[in-house]
Order: sequence, then structure tokens, then C-alpha cells
Amino acid sequence: EVQLVESGGGLVQAGGSLTLSCAASGFTFEDYAIGWFRQAPGKEREGVSCIGSTDGNTYHADSVKGRFTISSDNGKNMVYLRMTSLKPEDTAIYYCAANREMWAHLDCLDSSWIYSDTVEWGQGTPVTVSS
Repeated sequence: EVQLVESGGGLVQAGGSLTLSCAASGFTFEDYAIGWFRQAPGKEREGVSCIGSTDGNTYHADSVKGRFTISSDNGKNMVYLRMTSLKPEDTAIYYCAANREMWAHLDCLDSSWIYSDTVEWGQGTPVTVSS
């Protein structure tokens, strides 16, 4: 079965950095688009950053552009999210997601992934940024 395991979350002060990891198994990594999403208390889940196997392009939400960077290591079936210059509003549970629609990364920053039956989700890792 598809498995996505996130790690790397924790507590950090504003301005600090964290790197999240997503270990993928149970599917052909190169046939999927992979994304990072987050959900803060009382808010809807939102797309943060995505990467596609088809073209290798990456996409980042305006709120994190210039601060967060998504990357992957296909040989290890791993996806990473490097977060720098963290702000209190970045506090959320961060989820790794895999979409079997190979071009899905082109629109992963809207709500389509959240309501799609082609997406598998990890359990999430919490990130708390203190002011």
C-alpha cells in the first residue's frame, strides 16, 4: 500500500529554519506528483509546495515563496521541504501528499488535491513557530 511518512517537525523561534522529510513507499515514485500541504488550527488545509516527476518543475505558494524550497531524491524515494525565515503564521501540521495524476503539480496550490480521490496523504508532522 501507499505509505508516506513525514518527519522533521518541531519547535523553532521566528526566523529559524527546519527541514521536513517525506519517505515514500508502496508505489512508483517517478509516476506521481508530490506535494507539501499544511493545516493550521481552525483553518482549511492549503497547498505549500509541489514537485512533478514529468517535468521536474516546482511550485510554491506566495506565502512561502523565497523562504521554502521543495526538493526530491528519486533514488531514495524522498521529498524534502527546506523552510527558512520561519514566521509564527507558518505554524501548522504539515502533510506530505502523493498524486497519481502525473501532471497534478501544475494546480496543486488550489483545493483540487484536497478533494481528489487520486491523492494519498501522510499522517503529518507538526511545526510550531514562536514569536
